[in-house]
Amino acid sequence: MKILLAPSETKRTGGTEAFDPCRLRFESLCPARLKLMHSYTNILQQGDTAELQAMFGLKKPDDIAYHANKDLIHEPTMKAIERYTGVAFDYLSYETLDADAKAYLDKNLLIFSNLFGVLGAGDLIPEYRLQQGKPVGDTKPEQFYRPLLMPLLDDYLDGEEILDIRAGFYDKYYKPSQPYTTLKFTKGGKVVSHWAKAYRGVVLREIAKAKIDSLEAFLALPIDGLCIEEIQTKGIKTEVIYTIA
Repeated sequence: MKILLAPSETKRTGGTEAFDPCRLRFESLCPARLKLMHSYTNILQQGDTAELQAMFGLKKPDDIAYHANKDLIHEPTMKAIERYTGVAFDYLSYETLDADAKAYLDKNLLIFSNLFGVLGAGDLIPEYRLQQGKPVGDTKPEQFYRPLLMPLLDDYLDGEEILDIRAGFYDKYYKPSQPYTTLKFTKGGKVVSHWAKAYRGVVLREIAKAKIDSLEAFLALPIDGLCIEEIQTKGIKTEVIYTIA
């Protein structure tokens, strides 16, 4: 079973090893990644405050300057799953998992990236900032990567069971062409949004701890605070609807 997850705009600082974009998973994407990185770096070097403010989604001059002074190719790296620090990643708490659970995620979790397209959870990446939905110069990353990711991931995921827990925006990068499963979280009869991010992290953590290898095993997995209310299938999409206790 493969799991698809959205990234976070916030990142952890630091790292150790040198960055090599051609050693990321899906090496065939290397030329495209390098092209977008080149455009991104040119914008950093030009230093246009308004353009940087829009691309980063930041307003404070010090925050803009911090990211504008990054030289990605020479920045230290850490695993993508450790680099991202949004709500889902906080609740996943990768660093507190045991070695087997970490290995499971490194192998089976794909994280979509506005700059790199798609990553394996264990891929080593530098700290960067690119707001969701913002272009890099004249290039919209979702339009740039989609024609590359559709055939690439269709082939990679062929025959796999797919759990897609991304935010809907990332359908613009890739939408499965074969059966896949998504999650919805409700409380008091209403769909939740912010807490959905947290519970995606909770669910992912339990999947990793149990090293779930099929959707059947996933549906049988007890998760504290969640109860499956309904399972709906329409076409190739199955939606598991959880009630939050």
